[in-house]
Formats: sequence, structure tokens, C-alpha cells
Amino acid sequence: MGERFDEPRIAINRVYTRRGDSGLTSLVGGQRVAKDDVRIECYGAVDELNAFVGIARWSAEEAALNELAVILLRVQHELFNVGSILATRPEDVHPRQARVTSAEIDQLEREIDAASAGLQPLRSFVLPGGCRLNAELHVCRTVCRRAERLCVTLARSEGVDDDTLKYLNRLSDAFFVWSRQASRDLQAPETLWRPNDAASGKPANISDQEKA
Repeated sequence: MGERFDEPRIAINRVYTRRGDSGLTSLVGGQRVAKDDVRIECYGAVDELNAFVGIARWSAEEAALNELAVILLRVQHELFNVGSILATRPEDVHPRQARVTSAEIDQLEREIDAASAGLQPLRSFVLPGGCRLNAELHVCRTVCRRAERLCVTLARSEGVDDDTLKYLNRLSDAFFVWSRQASRDLQAPETLWRPNDAASGKPANISDQEKA
């Protein structure tokens, strides 16, 4: 049996409260902080990531990639746990408060290894695209990296749980591998980075030469 956390104890009776109209919001411990505080930026980025994962999960379900869809749903729950701990100053964290632990990190590493085993080695970097799900998972990867960067900034001033940082780092790697796995399973071509496909790497056409 893994670690058990307290169930949510909230009642959302109405969406607006007017308490945030002055540009402040509340942390779990009750402290009022500016809405652009770095801690708010951290769990705001995690919330944004969760929304993009929801889009990718829908695409995976639509494409009948059920195993990936199940994984992405679990990740959404885990990201809410990340948000819970980021919305709380370290001194206010409850022992049974939702968070990510080494169990979530280990699970991601197993999934990364399993997915990577069935993929061809890369000879260049991959550009997002090839199919919609691939692109959506790359969006998840980049938003996850931003969330991680923000948490590193927060860790320098207020402290961030080590497992949170490790989880976001592994998760961004997982999104990369899942994007490649999705392309393989959907028989979509991978687009490799070719530096000389830039405009500067192509010869000028005749009309351009004539204009010069």
C-alpha cells in the first residue's frame, strides 16, 4: 500500500469571491500574496500544464491509445498533488497533504524506460509535429520545463520539496518519449531538425537574383 493523503475538504458553491480583485490571492496557510508572486507562478504553470495534458489525453483516447490515455489521467491527478504542495509554504505543509513522492518518480522512470525500448535511436533533434498528439505532448513538455524553471527560482528563496523538482524533471522527459511513442503507434513520420532547411541554407531563386 502506497502513501495515503487526506481527501480534499472543499465546497465550491460559487466561482467568484471578489477577494482577488486587489491583485492578491491566498495560499493554503492563509497568507495573502500577490498574484504574480513566484509561488503563484509555479502552481499556475502546473495548472496550465494540467490543462494541456487534458487535451493530449482526449487526443490519445480519440486515437485509441488507451494505455497512454490512462497514464495521462494519472499524471493529471499527480499534477494536482504538485499544485497542492506548491500552494503551501514549507512550514505549513501537513504530513498527509497531497504531494508527489519517490513512488511517482520511480513510476515515470519505468514508463520512460519501457517506452524508449521500442523507439529507434535518434540521429538529430525532433521537431514537434507529424501528428496532433505528438505536437500536443511537445506542448506539455515545454510547459513542464517552464514550471520546473519557476520552481528552481522559488527554491532559491523559499524552498521547494525535492521530489517536486525531480518529478517535473522526469515528467518533461516522459512527455518527450511519449510524443515519439505516439508518432510510432499512429504511424506518423518524425520530423528531424535539419539546420540547412532554414532560409539561409537554401539557394536564392531566380526571381530573387533578378531583383538583386
